[in-house]
Amino acid sequence: MRYDYVSVGFYTFDCLGWPISEVPAGGGTSFIQDITMAVSGAAGTAAIVGAKLGLRTLAVGGYGRDMMGDWAVSRLESFGIDTSGLQRLEGVPTSSSIVLTRKDGSRPALHVKGATGHFLVPESDFDRITDTRVFHLGGVGLMDAMDGAPNASMMARAKARGCITTVDIFAGSPDDLPDVDAVLPYTDYFIPSVEEAQALTGLSDLDDMATFFMNRGAGACIFTLGGDGAYYRDRTGLTFRIPAFAIDVVCTCGCGDVFNAGFATGLLNGMSPQDSVRLAQASSALNATGLGSQAGVVSLPDTLAFMKTCSMKAA
Repeated sequence: MRYDYVSVGFYTFDCLGWPISEVPAGGGTSFIQDITMAVSGAAGTAAIVGAKLGLRTLAVGGYGRDMMGDWAVSRLESFGIDTSGLQRLEGVPTSSSIVLTRKDGSRPALHVKGATGHFLVPESDFDRITDTRVFHLGGVGLMDAMDGAPNASMMARAKARGCITTVDIFAGSPDDLPDVDAVLPYTDYFIPSVEEAQALTGLSDLDDMATFFMNRGAGACIFTLGGDGAYYRDRTGLTFRIPAFAIDVVCTCGCGDVFNAGFATGLLNGMSPQDSVRLAQASSALNATGLGSQAGVVSLPDTLAFMKTCSMKAA
């Protein structure tokens, strides 16, 4: 296959600052320790981490004719990512965010949806972008033009071609469930945060939520639990939880998106589900040690070494 990892969906330019205690009133100024820029989003972060972990990666999404888009594409290419799947759109800005992180890890953000809501992958491109071992769809719920039938058709093609499929979402209420339902029948691994799973289902029990999504077609559910680690359940009945690594957190921006690429890398390296989740957790933990999505992730050997030497939180 041409690629190991294709990441489709939400690509955003982020400007991040850390740490803040409050947003100053009026025209006031607050002094902070660090400011950086990053390519983020459920697809963008995953693409970069996949490339850092050694996967041949294709980026598929949209960006605008602006400085943010130019920088984001250049940044992706600096990691060896094939950006030929990115569409430059006229009349809409690049999806962009201003993210301010507090010392407690909470991060208020201002966001322009921009190109994420406008790009549309034509069916004529389906075979090219599904020429991959793992096909990741990141940002269901934000992709206005692709959500629903277009994403379902694209995911069906990926499954028909034998791809392992993973899905991440941006969901805040049951109103987002139809867009999720459209792709679940073609999803091997459904990977929302626990907060998103709760918002979609109205449930709180992890097993009940996993059953809810698997009854709609998902092959397995992995819920990211923030500082409490991750939960896994699949159709074979395999169920487990993996605790988070014990680290000093700087910024949690993009940790769930990093998890997606870490998990895919584990699968592609022949790891068990348990070890694949551990690799995903290690990748997320490293991300949280720096400012900006994927900041702390360096390489697969580095991440594997971190897995062996860093302790995990008590379950």
